[in-house]
Amino acid sequence: QVQLVESGGGLVQAGGSLILSCAASGRTFSNYSMAWFRHSPGKEREFAAAITRTGASVNYADSVKGRFTISRDNAKNTVYLQMNSLKPEDTAVYYCAARYSRGYGVTVGDYDSWGQGTQVTVSS
Repeated sequence: QVQLVESGGGLVQAGGSLILSCAASGRTFSNYSMAWFRHSPGKEREFAAAITRTGASVNYADSVKGRFTISRDNAKNTVYLQMNSLKPEDTAVYYCAARYSRGYGVTVGDYDSWGQGTQVTVSS
């Protein structure tokens, strides 16, 4: 499995922006489709965004579409999540996930490896 480490979380006011990073190691990063999920108290872990191995295709949950952008740099073994126009309901622990496949998935069970998560808190 690939090892994943997220960073970039923090406290931000509503309307603000954050960039999350996820550094991968241990396997060939470009063999993995990547995704970001998030988990809020009282809710199940939910899909936020995904990107294919080459970055040619991306997908977003309706709740973040138009505000979040997922990208990757295979030379740096890193996937990013640019989050703009943040809302209090975006408050969650954000997890990076990897899938050894050409295509991305949108469910927790589609992914083989997970990071430890990074907390994002959006104040109103």
